[in-house]
Amino acid sequence: MYIGNMSSGRFIDQHHIGALIADYSGMASHNVPSTRIEAAGASGSLAFRQGVMAVASGMHDVVVVGGAEKMTDVSDDASNFILNSAADQQWESMMGATFASLHAMIAQRYMHEGYATREQIAQVAVKSHLHGALNPKAQFQKPIKLETVLRSPTVAEPLTMFDCSPISDGAAAVVLCPLETAHEYTDKPVKVLGTGQASDTLALYQRPDICSFEATKVASRMAYDIAGVGPDGIDLVEIHDDYTISELLALEDMGFFPRGEAGKAVESGETEIGGRLPVNTSGGLKARGNPIGATGVAQIVELVTQLRGDADKRQVKGASTGMAQSIGGTGSTAVITIMGVV
Repeated sequence: MYIGNMSSGRFIDQHHIGALIADYSGMASHNVPSTRIEAAGASGSLAFRQGVMAVASGMHDVVVVGGAEKMTDVSDDASNFILNSAADQQWESMMGATFASLHAMIAQRYMHEGYATREQIAQVAVKSHLHGALNPKAQFQKPIKLETVLRSPTVAEPLTMFDCSPISDGAAAVVLCPLETAHEYTDKPVKVLGTGQASDTLALYQRPDICSFEATKVASRMAYDIAGVGPDGIDLVEIHDDYTISELLALEDMGFFPRGEAGKAVESGETEIGGRLPVNTSGGLKARGNPIGATGVAQIVELVTQLRGDADKRQVKGASTGMAQSIGGTGSTAVITIMGVV
């Protein structure tokens, strides 16, 4: 078992989460090895990647991958202080930068360069909440208007409350096994086609270009090469939209749109269900919720649900390949997963 979890020691004063979940799930009685994986916002997706490699290597025949975070046992101020630790503590957080303000700097520069308008960035939230309204497991299940995003309280200029993902409690889990034995466990197996991972500097100021996450570019190229597909071969994508600006960067970094075109695509409806490339059909981190350690695994659950044709009102017709992008910090860790029907 691999468990994605960012900061249980600070959120609920409980370390050793791997053993805890093995115990409470009943697997400890069978001495199942359980390992906690931490990579900030990419914790769950990295746990999934470790599970994939464990099965692919032949070391294990069945692997459970879970993700969990309990964030509401502390105050909002304390929760945000913990989230800030995903940035560089010495040169960013200790100097007063917050996770929100770092993303606000990215958004300001992105607009300054003419890559998108403020309205196009805000439209990401509108789309995410539109999809979240179709997901019975989403934290927010109500559509919102563009004006709601623009007029909500400012968090860090230009980002407002509706540009930011919420504080969430949540968990998600999947089971992995070799493809040749999958039909012993399910009538609708889904195949992992490719996976990639890359790292970048922890501090944002060390990057030559803050309007692009190089780790996402490298990890996506790795996943594309392994899967044998490119951006044109992807039917839907789950993106780490912890802030609205993050989605636009990801769409361009993964090659779906040229630089400066993602905002126009979102504005025109290309990323909605029924559009050219449905993005965050689950509602994304913005509307489905963002329980940090569970988020990456929840993205995989959404891909599996879509590829099995079980997504009900949010189903992408004819979906045969899906992609997930998960980020730790401000692009310091990137994990990409590509999945397809069998």
